[in-house]
Amino acid sequence: MILRNLVVFLSVIASFWASPAAAQNPLITNQFSADPSARVFNGRVYVYPSHDILATKGRGRLGWFCMEDYHVFSSANLTDWTDHGVIVTQNKVPWAKPDSYSMWAPDCIFRNGKYYFYFPTTPKDTTISKGFTVGVAVADKPTGPFVPQPLPIKGVRGIDPNVFIDKDGQAYLYWSQGNIYGAKLKENMLELASEPKTLGELPTKGLKEGPYMMERNGTYYLTYPHVENKIERLEYATGTSPLGPFKVQGVIMDEFTGCWTNHHSIIDFKNQWYLFYHHNDLSPNFDKARSIRLDSLFFEVNGNIRKVVPTLRGAGLTDAKQKIQLDRYSRLSSSGASIAFLDTANTFQGWKTEFANSQGWVQYNGVAFGKQALKTVTLRVQAAAGATVQLRADGPSGPVLALVTVPKGSQWQEVKAPLSAFRPGTHALLVAPKTNAPVAIDWVRFE
Repeated sequence: MILRNLVVFLSVIASFWASPAAAQNPLITNQFSADPSARVFNGRVYVYPSHDILATKGRGRLGWFCMEDYHVFSSANLTDWTDHGVIVTQNKVPWAKPDSYSMWAPDCIFRNGKYYFYFPTTPKDTTISKGFTVGVAVADKPTGPFVPQPLPIKGVRGIDPNVFIDKDGQAYLYWSQGNIYGAKLKENMLELASEPKTLGELPTKGLKEGPYMMERNGTYYLTYPHVENKIERLEYATGTSPLGPFKVQGVIMDEFTGCWTNHHSIIDFKNQWYLFYHHNDLSPNFDKARSIRLDSLFFEVNGNIRKVVPTLRGAGLTDAKQKIQLDRYSRLSSSGASIAFLDTANTFQGWKTEFANSQGWVQYNGVAFGKQALKTVTLRVQAAAGATVQLRADGPSGPVLALVTVPKGSQWQEVKAPLSAFRPGTHALLVAPKTNAPVAIDWVRFE
């Protein structure tokens, strides 16, 4: 039932682009997205994910990955994201098999005034490849329009293309097909300049895919998802050249319960490293419909990557004057508070925070209150028996910002209350009921 309702909802929104969204995980909440390839172009972050849709009869393979096009999203601050719409679609790629719904994980790079978008899919001509191969679409802007090349890259068989340009200007293409492969690219970025090389010294047990190459302080980091146990985790190996040899170093992110796959990219943006990855937040019962996420990444003094613990809060600051989704919390009480979908038949509506009693609380970090005094707060709230909700800055013992009296009512309502205090700058926001009656909150916004 949930899956069928999601299909109906997807058909309704298919023609709409995303409005700007706050930097909370998942980043995109009006469509499914996966395999995020993040890039920094001209001081702005662009993310090129694959686009999961739900297969129906005659449209993809039921119960499997189903992808027909690619979008690109961008942000100047990792907080406000904009969907620039579809950039490549399956039936407008000259060499691709029509209606194959196999537009899997892509990548994009800038070179010589052009943007090169690399994507895998199945060709209609099996003499090119009997499985997946990789093609290129070229544009003058990071948001397109992208023009697919007439033929895919000769000599590449596999999925998950990743492109890396070394400090000496040499470009490399990486991909996976059982193993992980790498090869040099020609200056035109459309042809291999060397024979594919199997990148060895990696684990031989369990699937490896989704390579992503990066360089930091002279060390080359080959990062990849790997099934060490039962589902994918993110790992990395290091070397002194782009094609190895590599030494396995450790785990970037542990297995993610509920989703068999993970796929990632890593960027340095404004002197902070970030890990983009995915989970099935918006489709907890079906892990072929995924959503992209973002968390900060750190290096140890010796160059090792510190393991990233996934969060709901994500990265970036949230403007106090925007809707603050408390359900994407930084901290949650061990009892008395929980997170649930607003509508299980339409998960794109997002989540709510449910308080069972006055023992529950939720804390949301990184709220930018600004310098100019804010005077009121509005809550979208539901409390059948009525409730009183308390808002504090900087945790449970911080100053009380407001006490909000919520009238009785079984329906959602927006309740406004005056602020009793204002703290300029960036603070954590703690919200908790002072009454024992159940209360649910969708969002909080200051004015």
